[in-house]
Amino acid sequence: MPRQYDQGGRATAGAFRRPPEGAATPGARSLRERVGALKNLRPFMAMVWRASPGLTAASLVLRLIRALLPVATLFVGKLIIDDVVVLVQTPGKPETLRAWWDSGLLNWLGLLLLAEFALAVAADILGRIVSLIDSLLSERVTNASSIRLMEHAATLDLEDFENAEFQDQLERARRQTSGRMTLMGQMLGQAQDLVTVASFAAGLVLYAPWLIALLLLALVPAFLGEAHFNAQSYSLDFGRTPERREMDYVRQTAASNETAKEVKIFDLHSFLIERYVKLAAAFYAANRRLAMRRASWGGLFTAIGTVGYYLAYAYIAWRTLAGEFSVGDLTFLAGSFRRLRTLLEGLLASFSSTAGQAAPRLPRAVAVSMRSRSRVRFASPVSGS
Repeated sequence: MPRQYDQGGRATAGAFRRPPEGAATPGARSLRERVGALKNLRPFMAMVWRASPGLTAASLVLRLIRALLPVATLFVGKLIIDDVVVLVQTPGKPETLRAWWDSGLLNWLGLLLLAEFALAVAADILGRIVSLIDSLLSERVTNASSIRLMEHAATLDLEDFENAEFQDQLERARRQTSGRMTLMGQMLGQAQDLVTVASFAAGLVLYAPWLIALLLLALVPAFLGEAHFNAQSYSLDFGRTPERREMDYVRQTAASNETAKEVKIFDLHSFLIERYVKLAAAFYAANRRLAMRRASWGGLFTAIGTVGYYLAYAYIAWRTLAGEFSVGDLTFLAGSFRRLRTLLEGLLASFSSTAGQAAPRLPRAVAVSMRSRSRVRFASPVSGS
């Protein structure tokens, strides 16, 4: 007996289908389970490596070099400031620039300025090269994934495509052939940021180790908040795949020359527009609620991190006034702490986002379309069997 459908081809009139009672949803997973989902990143990176070992290796090496440039630039800036302070306090210092140059006192300062200039140029050049390599690698991976998806689709029977749930899995797989490149960029960027964080943290440990603990304490609430709202966003997006497909179908049917004749004959314009408005309104309402909660809690957590930063800044300034740190040390430590805070905030936020994107259900959807021939047989509404 064929399945019964109401408007829009869905079994329920609501804009979003609720999972069966007791069924697990992506958003219902604990933080430990979401972090455990990162094990799915290993086969993904293996797929990236197979697409182009040369480009992958080049991207990793160049990112490693680029990750060390910020701390090197900041340290050279510290040396410049310290040297300027020493030159200003030099007794009997020259009066004119020509006299300064002839005295040889500016030799070391000139070398430091050239070094900082070279580091700035190198950072810009490496950034452009890395972007070029990533775009080429993304294209290679997208093409390889698309070919594998099409090859597997060719092995399926028509009844497989008549299964609505299987269609949702294929839709996710098609989206991931390009959308997963965002995940690749996040992972490579996180690896680069980790190296930069380690280099800044090493500099802080040499001067004031407890600043690292203060920084982490200030960022923990922000990390937990981002992890929570990323999970909510992922759960919402995952559950809306059937409705998104329905919206695309309604929009295409109402505004396509291929269906214009049937829509006119059966006067379906009002029905299609009403259905689309209902789905779009539900999408907007759900996104608005989540965005407002995220913005509110995010502002509070950011304020906590700002308090931690200024406590550390006050401590560094006090030790500078006490003569324990030089002005260059103050500049280096303040800059390191600020950059470290920004990097850790972005790293923790992207880490929680990556954990959500790497959740088991999404790679499983790709696996259905790329690895195993998983077929679900049922009474098809199309064939009427």
